[in-house]
Amino acid sequence: MSVGLRTILLVLALAVPVLAEPMELPKQGLENRIEFWKKVYTQYGADDVIIHDRIHVNVIYDVAGESDVDSKVRLIKSALNEIQSNLSTPENLSVTATQIRDTIVANGLSLSAATLVELRDNIHTQRGIKERFRDGIVRSGRYIDSFQSIFEKQGLPTQIALLPLVESSFENRSLSKAGAAGIWQFTRGTGRRYLTIGKKLDERLDPAKATRAAARLLTDNYSALGSWPLAITAYNHGRAGMMRAQNEIGSDLTSIIDQYDGPLFGYASMNFYSEFVAAVEVYENYQQYFGELVLDTPSTKTSTATQAPVQLAKAKPSTSGKYKVRSGDSLSAIAQRFRTSIKELMEVNNLSNSAIHAGQILLVR
Repeated sequence: MSVGLRTILLVLALAVPVLAEPMELPKQGLENRIEFWKKVYTQYGADDVIIHDRIHVNVIYDVAGESDVDSKVRLIKSALNEIQSNLSTPENLSVTATQIRDTIVANGLSLSAATLVELRDNIHTQRGIKERFRDGIVRSGRYIDSFQSIFEKQGLPTQIALLPLVESSFENRSLSKAGAAGIWQFTRGTGRRYLTIGKKLDERLDPAKATRAAARLLTDNYSALGSWPLAITAYNHGRAGMMRAQNEIGSDLTSIIDQYDGPLFGYASMNFYSEFVAAVEVYENYQQYFGELVLDTPSTKTSTATQAPVQLAKAKPSTSGKYKVRSGDSLSAIAQRFRTSIKELMEVNNLSNSAIHAGQILLVR
């Protein structure tokens, strides 16, 4: 064997185990985002609507229920206007405005007129998912050992096998409003690069095959981007999109979030990596948040790929409550709020079209 070949083999032998070892997930500059998502996963449930800032996500103004979310948003906007009008006279502020002012200052933001205008324009709502996340941890017991084994063989950090906590809560029959299916939430377009997806067979619903496909996709993302924060973000935003962001801003995810204004780089993309890091931290310490849980036992099935498109389309989602339609609501907005799809809402409510009206009662997830 030549010296050159021995050197190449040695490098390859050393590289894979190092990559496959547990990694320290970079989070510098993302600490507040990660803390916000840990709260979403562990403190706030399905009945809680967090009213916060879309950019500075950990600036939490209030928590509402379905009946008072609109009135509370209006109150917060009014308080922000009040703060702006009293920048030099904070002693004149109402109790609500004072509390919101203190929240803004505590998060390190300046109290300038420009900042207050941005805060008013970026009020955002996020529903808590404490129950769903807890159930995802329980379901993970069916799959996590085999998923981590697949990732280790592929030379990937095994923590990334926990990404389904963010994508699907380890529900294999999960179907998103964008048509993403399975535990790893492959869309048809991306999935067809790695899996067989057709009318008779949809390998997105085969946990083992989908996991191997996810490992290859993440490997390709990392090879193209050279950074796990970017490679994981690309799982949501797309590899080409993250390459454009990297070419324009650089490889630091925090800088991309702060500076990149790509038209599709929105709330979901800018938070995806932070959601993942938060999910890993909660999972690794779940007893602290949820007490002792009995995780599901590993599945003995080797393949569950079926005629998925037909079955998924006909499946009735389980429901956990009712929602009273308010003036100005659309089915699309309600689907987004409850992290479901328009089609699922229409099917479970026996709607022939997407038209809804104020006062109508809908079954929701």
